[in-house]
Amino acid sequence: MDITSILKNYRHVAIVGLSDKRDRPSHAVARYLIHAGFTIYPVNPSISSVLGLECWPSLSAIPAEKRELIEIVDIFRKPQEVPPVVDEAIAIGAKVVWMQLGITSEAAAEKARNAGLDVVQNRCILVEHMHLVS
Repeated sequence: MDITSILKNYRHVAIVGLSDKRDRPSHAVARYLIHAGFTIYPVNPSISSVLGLECWPSLSAIPAEKRELIEIVDIFRKPQEVPPVVDEAIAIGAKVVWMQLGITSEAAAEKARNAGLDVVQNRCILVEHMHLVS
């Protein structure tokens, strides 16, 4: 599936590495996605809430009734921290693994593709949505 189709068809996004600091890119992306009508599921083991939403320490810690809704797993983690996130994305039944600008992991991307997930690497979901969908 291409990026435009992903952004038009999927509305539930887990943001792994979402920061509660307003000056961080993950925070700006989350605010934008909420404003654009997406449902956000924050994931960060260091905080309990962000943007008025409960934050979970991992994808697998999200309650099942919410976890099963997640379509896109948007990753704001260092490349070496991506593989276990991809494993969790596969395990929860996500449709897309999205690695933010500056983040790539070919081994994790290949694993996700082999499990039937679409993969986007080194792209900002905010920028892509603004250019392709808005």
